[in-house]
Amino acid sequence: MSEIARRTTAGAAMILALGVLGGCASISVSSTRYIGAAEVPPTDPRAVEILRHPPHRAHERLGEVMLEPSGRPPVAELEQAIRSEAAKLGADAAVLVFDRTKRIGTVVEGPWWARSAHPVYGRRIVAVAIRYK
Repeated sequence: MSEIARRTTAGAAMILALGVLGGCASISVSSTRYIGAAEVPPTDPRAVEILRHPPHRAHERLGEVMLEPSGRPPVAELEQAIRSEAAKLGADAAVLVFDRTKRIGTVVEGPWWARSAHPVYGRRIVAVAIRYK
């Protein structure tokens, strides 16, 4: 293989690797059942509604679903994560109550005589899992 072909192949591999690493996004999901909430069987995640406001129908609160995405995952992935976790609690719907990007820490770099500090921001999404009566 010629030197030019080797360099071209190596350059293309590096660009591909950077593209794959740069496009990574993940979602950390957890849920908490409220004390005293009814223990109901899990529901089908495809049937769980995502609501922006509490419904006017009678309902009971089952618990909270918390998401902490990193990177920029698509909205469809975020909603699917909410549906899946709310379905584990037995929810018919999930009402979004909190979606903010806030400062979660600070990174300090450099030697002690020339330090610089940079804020670290993270996104947090909270939805309340509900079941219709």
